[in-house]
Amino acid sequence: MSVKDEVLKAMKEAGKPISAGEVEKMTGIDRKEIDKAFKELKAENAIVSPVRCKWEPA
Repeated sequence: MSVKDEVLKAMKEAGKPISAGEVEKMTGIDRKEIDKAFKELKAENAIVSPVRCKWEPA
């Protein structure tokens, strides 16, 4: 499973908009990898930000 897949899975499991720090706590993935995955997911329009600094699947 790729980092992007793991990040999306954690976001779906949370059931609410979450920050990169919360994803890090849930998955144990390094913050730099999460930020990179967020950037790629944003470019693919796979995630949206309903609240500043929080993200959820689109």
